[in-house]
Amino acid sequence: MKINVEPGKYIVAVSGGVDSVVLLDLLLTTYHLPSSDFQFIVAHFDHGIRQNSAEDREFAQKLAEKYGLKFVYDRADLGKNASEERARKGRYKFLRSVKKEHDATAIITAHHQDDVIETMMINLLRGTDRKGLSSLKSTEHIYRPLLAYPKADIKTYAHARGLTWREDETNRDTTILRNRLRNIIQENMTSEDRQKWIGIYQKMLAQNHEIDQEVKNVSQNPEHIVRSWFIGLPHRVAREVLAAFLREHSISPSRQKIERAVIFCKVGKPHTRHHLDKTHSLIAKQKTVVLRTEREK
Repeated sequence: MKINVEPGKYIVAVSGGVDSVVLLDLLLTTYHLPSSDFQFIVAHFDHGIRQNSAEDREFAQKLAEKYGLKFVYDRADLGKNASEERARKGRYKFLRSVKKEHDATAIITAHHQDDVIETMMINLLRGTDRKGLSSLKSTEHIYRPLLAYPKADIKTYAHARGLTWREDETNRDTTILRNRLRNIIQENMTSEDRQKWIGIYQKMLAQNHEIDQEVKNVSQNPEHIVRSWFIGLPHRVAREVLAAFLREHSISPSRQKIERAVIFCKVGKPHTRHHLDKTHSLIAKQKTVVLRTEREK
């Protein structure tokens, strides 16, 4: 297994499970600490959901001490009925605060390929938009260097290195949606099934990057849309761009209305008007499309 992290100071999220234990071992063996180019701070968040969660914190702290790394932690008494979303928000709030306190380059987490697929499935069940199919990725502030590796590879590495870790017994609780997907569906996936999901993920990453770049272009000039540029956009991109343009003016029409407005922006004759609602219209000009309100008639 290989990872790539640029030089800097990092907050490494370590729960004590196999994923984060492998992540920490990979970081230390890859970048040969101590090093003047890399600094890693081990951060552990105790959700206060399980009665024995303090043992996870003790394990993570001893692991940090073994490697000679600074250790920071916090505890929240969320209780055994806390939702996964509440736990996630608490964890990231803590990690962001540690990053800010230590003026770190980024946070590093141990999310892997199985997490990618689980997150895609969950977001689909929740009726996700386009970003929900590629939401688990590395960003400027959160690095996820294990996303290319399935859980099986991580466990193989752990055993080969003789690593020890903590098992979270709640991971087998199938009343939790993520665990049902992990323990019932993912465990029975073929390699072909897995590659199909990852193919969708990679395709959506590329498409969303393209769309976001064009949305950024229109956000920089929210006064009008240049028609020659807009006409050249793929339809899915044009739809997102127009929606972003209207959001700049606090207008959020339905998907159906966006579809009709996109067509108008591309083929509407100059000096014609397309009504978005009772007070807003798009006016087609020779080279641009502008937004007007009724009071601007």
